[in-house]
Amino acid sequence: MAARRTTALAGTLVTLVVGTSALLAPPASAHGRGHHLDPDRFAQQVTTRGVWRHLEELQRIADRHDGNRAALTEGYEASARYVERTLKKAGYRTTRDPFTFGLEVVDAASLTLSTGESYAVDQMQYAPNSPAGGVSAPASVPVDPTGCTPDAWGDVETAGTIAVVSRGACTFAQKAVTAEAAGAVGLVVYNNVEEMLFGTLGEEDLVSLPVAGMGMADGLAVVETVTEGGATLTLDTRFHEEERTSFNVIAETKAGRDDNVVMLGAHLDGVEEGPGINDNGSGSAVLLEVAVQLAKHKKHNNTVRFAWWGAEELGLIGSTEYVNELATKPGELDRIATYLNFDMVGSPNYIIGVYDADESTYEAPVDVPEGSAQTEAVLTDYFDGIGQPWVDTEFSGRSDYQAFILNGIAASGLFTGADDIKTDEEVALFGGTPGIRHDPNYHTADDDLANVSRTAIGIMAPAVAYATASLAHDTSAINGVSGPGKPGHHHGPGKPGKRHGHGPGGEHRQLERAA
Repeated sequence: MAARRTTALAGTLVTLVVGTSALLAPPASAHGRGHHLDPDRFAQQVTTRGVWRHLEELQRIADRHDGNRAALTEGYEASARYVERTLKKAGYRTTRDPFTFGLEVVDAASLTLSTGESYAVDQMQYAPNSPAGGVSAPASVPVDPTGCTPDAWGDVETAGTIAVVSRGACTFAQKAVTAEAAGAVGLVVYNNVEEMLFGTLGEEDLVSLPVAGMGMADGLAVVETVTEGGATLTLDTRFHEEERTSFNVIAETKAGRDDNVVMLGAHLDGVEEGPGINDNGSGSAVLLEVAVQLAKHKKHNNTVRFAWWGAEELGLIGSTEYVNELATKPGELDRIATYLNFDMVGSPNYIIGVYDADESTYEAPVDVPEGSAQTEAVLTDYFDGIGQPWVDTEFSGRSDYQAFILNGIAASGLFTGADDIKTDEEVALFGGTPGIRHDPNYHTADDDLANVSRTAIGIMAPAVAYATASLAHDTSAINGVSGPGKPGHHHGPGKPGKRHGHGPGGEHRQLERAA
């Protein structure tokens, strides 16, 4: 799951440059039509052992390629080749869907004190570059550490200073606007948890001063130095863009009607910091095993299309480019009945989370496309049917379903947790340890095979299989389409996949990181 500042809204994503025309999916053809694929039986076919074999191979790939499988690396290429070989052996024809984009290359990211200390920082998304060599100025710290309003600064002199404030209470954008209005020439926001702060201002040209995030311990150390004796700070945050090309891996079943496609996806890339076995080898491996087992069933009503997304960790780029390209081809988006996303489904301190498309727990910060609540119900009905506790997770677009929902396609998905802290209530439902993150090794070198919970995989993999089989048979609750049919022959009310009133718009996954 991405958490970098390059993540942005579809349409404002870090300058995407459409290059080679993408091969989005195998051409439409008259697939076989057929009988009921039993979801309960199919759920039993997708086993933890089968998924684990794929995870072991992804770990071996990372081990052979500098310890990671990040986009634009040989580790990612090797991961894709493994997926392609496995799918080909199962009988699929795979396609590589290329995309070209502007990659942000960091030139400088540091905060240096006149007392000699130097700290790593991260330039916030949409913040301007500092001058070459950085901006140097005395430091200021507000009376209210969050620095959200002019009153937070009291009598502290801020003009001509680099302001140092804490995360919390308001958005990063508000902190930046407040600091600049008070005359600050730079802003550093330190985290309120023990990790680097990767933030966003939400829009371009909001302020003219450089803005950066940093870890809590480093930030508190800077505050201590400043309050005890003062210091001059030099904030140097600069990047430039370079054009890069990566690809998604796409495959779909030979069986099923072409005018009603069920799509499932997981991002294949990880972060540079580690092997990325939970994030997101887990989702990729579950999806791969579901595809392998589904290939053994030669007849089902609807086409099932699988996607292993590239460059998710650089800002949801592969999935966004795929959907945006589909949108240029008449009728292609209408063919997709629903999309299910699987990003981190093996967290060691797991929850069993389902995207809250019906907003029964969380009000979504995005428009929820019609049919999403019904897609969620396929997953929750399965868990209820086997007596498995589950909880809602916010339907926020914080992964590769973002581009689908922004284009009005119904969606839901599963999630076992990332950097949120596990509560006592969650422990009562799922076991584990309260007070620590769902994945303590999220985006670190320790996100390896030992970081994945077999128990979580054993719960989630059959759920993915059940949902796949259910929707391969019938999507009538989602879009009114049921039964076998020939291409162009639609059953039930309305055109398959037709959306009503929800186009692009809304906020993206950085919403919960913007304060």
